[in-house]
Amino acid sequence: MNVVGFPRRVRTLWISDLHLGTRGCQANDLLAFLRTIECRTLYLVGDIVDCWRLKKSWYWPASHQAVIREFLRRADAGVEVIFIPGNHDEAAREFDGLDMAGIKIRTEAIHVAADERRFLVVHGDGFDGVVRYARWLYRLGDWSYQVMLRCNRVFNLLRRLCGLPYWSLSAFLKHRVKNAVQFIADFENVLAQEARRRGVDGVVCGHIHHAEIRSIGDILYCNDGDWTESCTALVEHFDGQLEILQGGARNRLESQGTGLAQAS
Repeated sequence: MNVVGFPRRVRTLWISDLHLGTRGCQANDLLAFLRTIECRTLYLVGDIVDCWRLKKSWYWPASHQAVIREFLRRADAGVEVIFIPGNHDEAAREFDGLDMAGIKIRTEAIHVAADERRFLVVHGDGFDGVVRYARWLYRLGDWSYQVMLRCNRVFNLLRRLCGLPYWSLSAFLKHRVKNAVQFIADFENVLAQEARRRGVDGVVCGHIHHAEIRSIGDILYCNDGDWTESCTALVEHFDGQLEILQGGARNRLESQGTGLAQAS
C-alpha cells in the first residue's frame, strides 16, 4: 500500500454504508479522508444515515453533523452529488428524481466513465434475497452485526492500550464464516447478472460492507465498502481507471494497489 500524504483530485468518488447515527460510524476518519479528496462527482451509495437505529435510540454527535455539512458544502461548490438511498435510509426513495439542497436523489444511476464504460450504480439491497423476502431475518442479522461492532470497539481499545494498530475483528470473522463468504459471492454474481441484462459494462454498489473490484465474466463488479469497519471508498481517475482507497484508524489515506481496474 502506498501512503498518500497530499490532497488528490479524482473524477468520481463513491462512498456508502456510513451509518451516520450509530456509534459504529467512523465519522472522524471519514472527515479526514474527505479532506484529502477533491472530485467532480460524488455518489452517496446508500445507508448514509441509519434511520433504523435512530428510531430506536437517538445518537447524533457533532462529527456526524459535520459529515452532512461537508456533503452540502460540496454540492454548493458545484460538485455533482448523487444520493442513492439504501435499505437503512429507504424513506428517501420516496423523493426519487428530486434535487434537494443541490443533492440529486435517485434510486439508481448510470455512470459513464472517462473511458466511456457504463456502470449501473445501486445500493444493492434490492439484490439481497434476505432483505427482499425475509426482512425479520435481516433485522435479526443487523442486531447481531451491531453487537459484533461493539465487541470490535472494545477489542481495538485494548489493542491501542497495548500499542497495537487497529485490526477489524468483525471483518475477520465475517470473511471467514462459510455462509458469509457464500453470501458475498452470491450477491456479487446476482449483481453482475443484472448489469449484463442492462447492457452495461459494470456495476458499483455497497450494502455488504466488503470492498472489491473484480471481473465476473465480462462485467466489472465494484463495491465501495463501508465506513463502520474497513473505511474504504471507490474512486475513478481522469483516465477512467478505478481504485479502492482506504482510510481509517491510522489517520492516513492508503491506496490499495491491487484494486486497480481499467478497460483492457
